[in-house]
Amino acid sequence: MEVKIGVQHAPREIVLESGQSAEEVERVVGEALAGKSQLLSLVDEHGRKVLVPADRLAYIEIGEPAPRKVGFGAL
Repeated sequence: MEVKIGVQHAPREIVLESGQSAEEVERVVGEALAGKSQLLSLVDEHGRKVLVPADRLAYIEIGEPAPRKVGFGAL
């Protein structure tokens, strides 16, 4: 699923494809905003970890899980 992270004082948002469920992403974001963690930590589909300071979060947009695309044709 696509996750967009807005960071204060940054000109662009961070966009990543995560294998985590929407509930898991929401739980991790909630913990970061509640002060249980100083960093928001998410893992993308390739195993790369994205760390954002919790006090710099502007917004989080959690997209719908998308089915895998198969084939080479344009629709």
